[in-house]
Amino acid sequence: MFQLSVVDHIRLSFGHVVFGYRAHSRAASRLALRAWQLRVVLVILTGASTAAALIALNGDRRFQIAAAAMAGAVFALYALSAAMNLDARAYAHRACAARLWAVCEKYRSLLAEAHDGLIDVPAVTERRDGLQREVQAVYEHGLPADRDAYQIAGQAISESGEWLSDQALDQFLPRSLRQAKA
Repeated sequence: MFQLSVVDHIRLSFGHVVFGYRAHSRAASRLALRAWQLRVVLVILTGASTAAALIALNGDRRFQIAAAAMAGAVFALYALSAAMNLDARAYAHRACAARLWAVCEKYRSLLAEAHDGLIDVPAVTERRDGLQREVQAVYEHGLPADRDAYQIAGQAISESGEWLSDQALDQFLPRSLRQAKA
């Protein structure tokens, strides 16, 4: 028969929160990188467009066409940048990851106190339930409605997504709370 202790359940919940933290941190990094790359392309293309426009002042038709084409490309990229809103999405994922990390710290504290026998089972259960409500609040109110958020949720639900092994989870815990043998 399958048995799961309260501490094992807390450890599993901690793993879910760590997975969410890591996934949202990666999404924030990826979106921030894309936003920075788009800004670099916009600056380079704007500079080239400005240079072509200055050269076109001499009446060279080729540079007039090039300046107009580059200005159109800059406008299209800027419109794409505004529509994708990468910076705000990266910030939302970063904020979600930060809130999840704070919950991770609370889970670690609860695991340590339970391991050391400082709190009794009803108190452990009550704190576990409170942490689960905190995680639920993070996901209800702190997530952007974008593709990355849905991918992270889909991976967390499906078993085919990346998951944390005991060894990987142990990296987030002090030695005294680790279960996997090193």
